[in-house]
Amino acid sequence: MGVRSQLTQATLDLKMGFMPIITLTTDFGTVDHYVASMKGVIWTIAPEVKIADVTHDVPPQDIAHAAFVLWQVWSSFPAGTVHVAVVDPGVGSSRAILVGQYADRFVIAPDNGLITWIHRDFGGQALHAVEDSQYFLPDPSNTFHGRDIIAPVAAHLANGVSLERFGPPLKTPCLLDSLRRASCEGDALGGRVIHIDRFGNLVTNIHADQLSREEDGSQGWEVLVNGKSIGLLRKTFSDVADGESVAMIGSAGFVEVSVRNDSAAKRFAPTADTVIAIRPRRS
Repeated sequence: MGVRSQLTQATLDLKMGFMPIITLTTDFGTVDHYVASMKGVIWTIAPEVKIADVTHDVPPQDIAHAAFVLWQVWSSFPAGTVHVAVVDPGVGSSRAILVGQYADRFVIAPDNGLITWIHRDFGGQALHAVEDSQYFLPDPSNTFHGRDIIAPVAAHLANGVSLERFGPPLKTPCLLDSLRRASCEGDALGGRVIHIDRFGNLVTNIHADQLSREEDGSQGWEVLVNGKSIGLLRKTFSDVADGESVAMIGSAGFVEVSVRNDSAAKRFAPTADTVIAIRPRRS
């Protein structure tokens, strides 16, 4: 990704007084004080900013889950939005914190793979390590960088501080190999589960654009879970009866395995070794 130091239009908007939205995606939950503390720090530094809670229910330490959620909401917010993501099992270690700009939106997160999807799918404009402590709270703790470093940096960015002020360029961010797209295996695609939503639907890494080719004699795409067929790829839940398994292209553009009015996660109990395959069905 080419890193450029000049101001982009989104940064110019910040300089001219446009106050963006700051989104929050964390695994903190809402029982404790963590989220409120981050919001308090942000509003102390940038009182006019709007804060949008994406979710605080990411499973604890589940970086891949948060990376998927961040990618899903990226384009739903306007240019200039500052996306904050904190799922940080390495807090207090030597792992970096990054601030970046993709498709005229900003991200601040630990450098642990949280930006995997947006780094691969959106235009990168700038990426820097967060190192200048003048933008942190005094005496940051070793266990709550979300409050002491990430939140104040987000607020200063919302106030118009340019990315290069926070630290040096970061050329190679950490990316998660587990989130790569499905691989071809003959005329089939062998995939895995990359996300489980609150309804128990299994989102796979098989994307719709990988199914665009036409196969002579094909009568649709057959979906298999660990080698066992669950039928053809369908369009909606209502294409099967209550309690039946069904696979379809979900709103994210990936093949999803579901159970109508029930949970595919409970039925299939997926693990890292679960294989979701799709192949042309022949006559």
